[in-house]
Amino acid sequence: MTRKTVRIAMNGVTGRMGYRQHLVRSILALREQGGLALGDGTVLWPEPVLVGRREHALREIAARHGLAHWSTDLDAVLADPAVDIYFDAQVTSAREEALTKAIAAGKHVYTEKPTATGLDGALRLARLADAKGIKHGVVQDKLFLPGLLKLKRLVDGGFFGRILSVRGEFGYWVFEGDWQSAQRPSWNYRAQDGGGIVVDMFPHWEYVLHELFGRVRSVQALTATHIPQRWDEQAKPYDATADDAAYGIFELEGGAIAQINSSWAVRVHRDELVEFQVDGTEGSAVAGLRTCRVQHRSATPKPVWDPDVPATEAFRGQWQEVPDNAEFDNGFKAQWELFLRHVHTGAPYHWDLLAGARGVQLAELGLRSSAEGRRFDVPEISL
Repeated sequence: MTRKTVRIAMNGVTGRMGYRQHLVRSILALREQGGLALGDGTVLWPEPVLVGRREHALREIAARHGLAHWSTDLDAVLADPAVDIYFDAQVTSAREEALTKAIAAGKHVYTEKPTATGLDGALRLARLADAKGIKHGVVQDKLFLPGLLKLKRLVDGGFFGRILSVRGEFGYWVFEGDWQSAQRPSWNYRAQDGGGIVVDMFPHWEYVLHELFGRVRSVQALTATHIPQRWDEQAKPYDATADDAAYGIFELEGGAIAQINSSWAVRVHRDELVEFQVDGTEGSAVAGLRTCRVQHRSATPKPVWDPDVPATEAFRGQWQEVPDNAEFDNGFKAQWELFLRHVHTGAPYHWDLLAGARGVQLAELGLRSSAEGRRFDVPEISL
């Protein structure tokens, strides 16, 4: 075995997602398993270079995990020829500038979404990366969740027949921050800082719908700021200027209709924090983060509407659990492995900056739809 070190500049690892999912559960997990075997006798050994603005936080994380490399100087890190990949998990408003610098420096880039604050910027990044000839990828983690992998298995196997509709419910109650601390950073609720649930979640819904059911052809959305005042990390009140809920209808290529509710002001009465129900002519399924249940046409009960008597059927008990039939790794780690293989072996990989731009486009059109009270077609974009 030949061990090859790949140095990854990781910007934004002091944040919750960047630290927990990308550093600890992906890159450090790869190191714990001995690296990533490429199948040709080569093992990739990821060497993170932590980047951020808060020196004390970087120093503490590095010490906690025995990491040697960290810096508050992004330009210096990007100028280092030993750095192979730049990863970005910063706040959205800072991402486009940093990615532009990384692309100009000739680094391969892998980034959280949204890739930019608007479609023009997202397409610009994709075109710059294409012109530079670098490898580039965008995190699309929900495709790697066990529940959605099972759902894709059903789609690919023709279980549904003709798919009629997709209904999604996502969200949970994010505390305002006054009498209980909020479980999301305060910038998420300030539009001027790039916050808002449409900007955050519509890019997710774009790739989930696109990859499983078909390209989004049109969008109609209504947004709301249900909680107008929140309290920040210093317990100071602030005005919430960004949307904290969005109710969207998406027309898909092939004719299916998707309805997805997204809210940070909803209390959970479902089995998982996100669930999708897919109904087709031959069967239906309900998929969450980890589980997936089905009801085939041949086993569909025949309920009769009668509001004057108590329900006699246990509706949830009429569905069958889809077996795992596989071992599922952490979704973020699984996608990191695919991107690293793409960079070092040229293995196929289509979750690139253009795919990321489609998510930004859908968010932008969703916000316009809500502001103008109109349905918008979603045109195909290209380099």
